[in-house]
Amino acid sequence: QVQLVESGGGSVQAGGSLRLSCGASGDSFSNYCLAWFHQAAGKEREGVAFISNLDIPYYTDSRKDRFTVSRNNLKKTLYLQMNNVNPEDTGTYYCAAVDNLLCNSRGWSKGQMYPYWGQGTQVTVSS
Repeated sequence: QVQLVESGGGSVQAGGSLRLSCGASGDSFSNYCLAWFHQAAGKEREGVAFISNLDIPYYTDSRKDRFTVSRNNLKKTLYLQMNNVNPEDTGTYYCAAVDNLLCNSRGWSKGQMYPYWGQGTQVTVSS
């Protein structure tokens, strides 16, 4: 099992940058596929970025030119670098994890694949 804790959220003006972190505790962090999800108020949660246990990233089309996902297995931390943010990026960001044996990169943006979730960190982008 793995426990996840997000940090780094806050308020930022449109066009600015933020870096979110997701720290993990537990064993075998390097064996997990990891993802970031975004949930705006009143909307469904959506996948933003994914990184496999082999360090292969995927992004939702609307973020692929602005966001970068990365991981540091030694630090057991997942990152999301958010650049040129806009008000539509406002919401709660969650990190999620699934063991690579149960990981299907084709379905990375579907939340049902992930048994482990953090509590979320709030990002507010003002125009």
